Amino acid sequence: MEPALLAFLPGLFIWIAIGLLPWRPWSTSESLEADPALVTDYSAVTILIPARNEGETIAATLSAIKAQATDIKVILVNDESTDNTLTEAESVQLDRLTIVNGKPLPEGWSGKLWALEQGRQHVDTPLLLLLDADIILKPGLIASVIAKADKEQLQLLSLMAFLKMESGWEKFLMPAFIFFFKLLYPFKLSNRPTSKIAAAAGGFILLNHQVLKELGGFSCIKHALIDDCSLASKVKQKGYKTWTGLTHSACSIRSYNTLSTIWQMVRRTAYTQLFYSPLLLMLCTALMLFAFLLPLLALVHYQASIFYCGLFTLVIQVLCYLPTLRYYDIPAYYALSLPFAGILYLLMTWDSAFQHYFASGASWKGRHYS
Repeated sequence: MEPALLAFLPGLFIWIAIGLLPWRPWSTSESLEADPALVTDYSAVTILIPARNEGETIAATLSAIKAQATDIKVILVNDESTDNTLTEAESVQLDRLTIVNGKPLPEGWSGKLWALEQGRQHVDTPLLLLLDADIILKPGLIASVIAKADKEQLQLLSLMAFLKMESGWEKFLMPAFIFFFKLLYPFKLSNRPTSKIAAAAGGFILLNHQVLKELGGFSCIKHALIDDCSLASKVKQKGYKTWTGLTHSACSIRSYNTLSTIWQMVRRTAYTQLFYSPLLLMLCTALMLFAFLLPLLALVHYQASIFYCGLFTLVIQVLCYLPTLRYYDIPAYYALSLPFAGILYLLMTWDSAFQHYFASGASWKGRHYS
């Protein structure tokens, strides 16, 4: 065996392992869709929406709720918005809408969790649906998740919203974002009560209110920037069942049509995913280089064994990525872009670490978190 080939084999082994893992992190089988035929009692659930400068999306979000059920209770926390969020929300004329004007952010809290905690004080129903202000729900989805949670005795049910994938940057990077998220938090493992893996997607979370009270409200994770997975972890630690899946029925209308907007979104929590650990950053860097950069370099190498090693690695990589692209109706040829997306996400992670050590730390909507 040529000594140079040893540098390219780890990437091949990484992708063989991903393809053969019994919990199939590349699969899209964990999915739940709206059933318009289902009938449910909406009096059991309150939708809680934190909104900070969401004037462009909040009216569409509330209108979709209104079309789904006119009797559903909605609490909107206006988190010190400086735009027309409040005006847009009131224009929908939702019958059971309560608007809570948020108080200044206390030290030690992340902005979203502080808004949710203030809204929680007004909830008097057994179920709580945490919904981002840019999510459009299709008719029947709330009934579907309530039915599944009741049937399977789930105390937390979360859906990964169908992200907007219209621009070139969105098609290039957003499916890869979900693909990498599922590699980090395999849904099949997360959905097992005995597994320590806990995944959730913060845009849509159905939660048992009594369980949240047992946890002490959102104060149990008040500092968390990755609040969704942190909440799921707390629920599982109490011995309760959780479930997370994909959906086409909760659609985000927020645009990420430039590289800078996607970069900012990822940079905010990428280093947090690594627990602010330089060692894990080095390990992540090595894995990403073996998995993405070296297979590309192998394709231009003069040694045949290295070329075929790189080619075989990329073929497995494409096969693993195709189910995600099919789920989001993205052309299959975008699978060839995954190595370049992986390299970009690695650079975003390094930028996230740089911000942590040498700048203001994580920032989002005008707030900075050390």
